[in-house]
Amino acid sequence: MQDITNSVSVGGRVSGLELSHKIYGEAFYTFFLKCDRLSDKSDVLPVTISERLLARHPLGGNEMALVKGQLRSYNKLVDGKVRLYLTIFAREIAQTDSYVNDIELKGFVCKPPVFRMTPFGREITDMLVAVNRAYNKSDYVPCIIWGRNARFASGFEVGDKVALHGRVQSREYEKALENGSKSVRTAYEVSVSRLQKDW
Repeated sequence: MQDITNSVSVGGRVSGLELSHKIYGEAFYTFFLKCDRLSDKSDVLPVTISERLLARHPLGGNEMALVKGQLRSYNKLVDGKVRLYLTIFAREIAQTDSYVNDIELKGFVCKPPVFRMTPFGREITDMLVAVNRAYNKSDYVPCIIWGRNARFASGFEVGDKVALHGRVQSREYEKALENGSKSVRTAYEVSVSRLQKDW
């Protein structure tokens, strides 16, 4: 793997461009990229882009775009509770005619990995990885690891250095609420295809 800490490339169809927030007088916008998988499913991924980058590459609705940047995390207050929210922070944007979904991360295991079996007998390990960035900040990235790699990753310990390659995926799930009703929510995570310990 290259010497990269956090690098994402996603190409897909644009939707839902809207103002997100302003920092130090600069506006940031969010939109979604729909990235088709090889299967019949798609990943619908959130992207954050600065007004300066958007001014150089204006986005209309429903067009194809290739975004390169980093996967960032921050805490967001939802229904009175703090939730980890992931977004792809755009550093470059260009036109494309193909679907792309590729991520490379280097970081540290920050919670004990959880190994489990799906109802269909597939092996899975869930792992939270802290990825350092500038100004003493870190991004916390949920990762899901499958099969033989899941067994290998299940033995990792908090503090272990890991390098990962895979794709960013979106997944809908039902959350049971206190009043007994259910809410459909979307989780974002990295589906890992290759990993290396102690890079």
